[in-house]
Amino acid sequence: MESIINAFHIDYKIILAQMLNFGIVFVVLYFYAIKPLGKIMKERGDKIEKGVKDAKTNAEILDKSKAEYEEILIKAKSEADKIFQEGKKEAQTKKTAMLEEAKNEVALIIENGKKTLEADKTKMVEEAKKEIVTLVISATKKLLGEKIDGSLNEKTIKEFNNL
Repeated sequence: MESIINAFHIDYKIILAQMLNFGIVFVVLYFYAIKPLGKIMKERGDKIEKGVKDAKTNAEILDKSKAEYEEILIKAKSEADKIFQEGKKEAQTKKTAMLEEAKNEVALIIENGKKTLEADKTKMVEEAKKEIVTLVISATKKLLGEKIDGSLNEKTIKEFNNL
């Protein structure tokens, strides 16, 4: 073993000094570099983990919001369709009622027109009868002359009115 030590020029004092230097450097690096770096790395890992959790939570909230949005949109569409259908039914009902009312008004106007025509017809017939009676009386007077007395005149008028 000594031959190896002499062949490689190994000195125990230098090896011990290097070990002591290595230990000091290791302790200094550990306390001033490795430990703070580990702490920073742990904090960074925690932040990343928290960010991932927040991202998952936000994704879930976004999915729920999207589902609620779709549900509300579907409900709104169905309500709009329902309101449209009700409005359509109401419009159809009003249309039917207005048509019925118009038919009734037309029937009433026609009925009133018929009554007016009937009244006018009756009035014209009465006027024609009076005129005919007057013409007959005048013609009779001319034919018979002035010999007709008032009682005969009234009697004749009544008979003509009964026609």
